[in-house]
Amino acid sequence: MPEAARDDVELLRAAGLRVTAPRVAVLEVLAEAPHADADFVATAARARLGALSTQAVYDVLGALTRAGLLRRFEPAGSAARYERRTGDNHHHVVCRSCGAVDDVDCATGSAPCLSPSDTHGFDVDEAEVTWWGLCARCRPQRSQTAAAASACGIPVPHDSKEGH
Repeated sequence: MPEAARDDVELLRAAGLRVTAPRVAVLEVLAEAPHADADFVATAARARLGALSTQAVYDVLGALTRAGLLRRFEPAGSAARYERRTGDNHHHVVCRSCGAVDDVDCATGSAPCLSPSDTHGFDVDEAEVTWWGLCARCRPQRSQTAAAASACGIPVPHDSKEGH
């Protein structure tokens, strides 16, 4: 058994979870593809295991999230994403064009990063921040398209997601 798989087995046991092939496969997939959605995880886990139902993948993602082994986040307008990086108060930046996601460490270091104007009686322990923009891969494509359209006198529409 590879070292990473042994580590995942120990991680599951330490969390008080039964070690199953689907749980190990999901952890392996997310180690290789952080910020993946459930469909991606299901496809990649099936490639490792063979038959695996979509419901089983959702059950595994839920169990691992509840156990604190995964973090679930949901960028506006996107499917929920999952990652293994947990408990360290980081945020995300999302590309409006291709949907790429990267981690952004919290500038203040301690949770929550923001202070609400009114907590309405809640004991706030986390703030989720998502920055939106164009990734380095998409930015040149967007600039070239806009420049070509502008040179031809064609108005360039704004991306419907911009400004949100």
